Amino acid sequence: MVSDTMTCRAHPRDTAPPPGGAAGAARRHTPPPAGAAALFARLVDLDDGPEREAVRADLVDVWLPMAYRIAGRFRNRGEDIDDLRQVAALGLVKAIDHFDPGRGAFESYAVPTITGEVRRHFRDRLWAVHVPRQVQTLRNQVRLARRELIQRPGSAEPTALEVAARTDLTLEEVAAGLEALESYSSLSLDAELTTADGFSLVDTLGSIDPSYQLAIDREAVKKGLRRLPERERTILYLRFFEDMTQARIAQRLGLSQMHVCRLLARSCAQVRNEALDHPGDERTAT
Repeated sequence: MVSDTMTCRAHPRDTAPPPGGAAGAARRHTPPPAGAAALFARLVDLDDGPEREAVRADLVDVWLPMAYRIAGRFRNRGEDIDDLRQVAALGLVKAIDHFDPGRGAFESYAVPTITGEVRRHFRDRLWAVHVPRQVQTLRNQVRLARRELIQRPGSAEPTALEVAARTDLTLEEVAAGLEALESYSSLSLDAELTTADGFSLVDTLGSIDPSYQLAIDREAVKKGLRRLPERERTILYLRFFEDMTQARIAQRLGLSQMHVCRLLARSCAQVRNEALDHPGDERTAT
């Protein structure tokens, strides 16, 4: 199927310079809003209900700018900023629900929680093809190692051996990570090839040869045909290979047309059932 074949492209983050860290950017904001601590103190003491929902909504309003700033660090990576803000807001709600005011500042807990939610969104929702989590981990290790090796003065594109030495991975694991670097997004099969005018990716795909199925069918019926009496084999040959009508076959063999019809039906059913491994389903003619 067409949807099973695609050409993959690299994740924008794999070729972009280091962003400096979403968490670090989010921490460089104004001090905690006034009244936030009191709201958290109230939230802890409230049971589920309208009042607790109202306090939680107030906390979301207070800290939403921080969540949006974290989302902004992931812009220009193939996802709409409004969608990223929604994901970050969801992470903020989770952080508020699980935060314990007695264990430190909310921001120290919320920043990694929100950042992790956004990263999970990229990991789980935006890949054009399904990539196992283990391969995604290899991709990240290989990406970081390549970036570190390239940043050395006078360094060329690192080889797989150099990446393996840097990450303590095997060459097979490095190869899987490198392949995953190019598997984040896909090109349409209608995309025009750069090496040939007027040709698209779909023009490079092969097609199923109908002769394959014909060969399989012929092999499947051979045994059943050999088990037929000579007269029935002759009738099948004249009907399907010589394209003779039942009336002409009956005249040639000295049989009635009705008898030829019954023999054809019985022979076809027997051969078909043997090919399908249902030998007990043969029809018998009277």
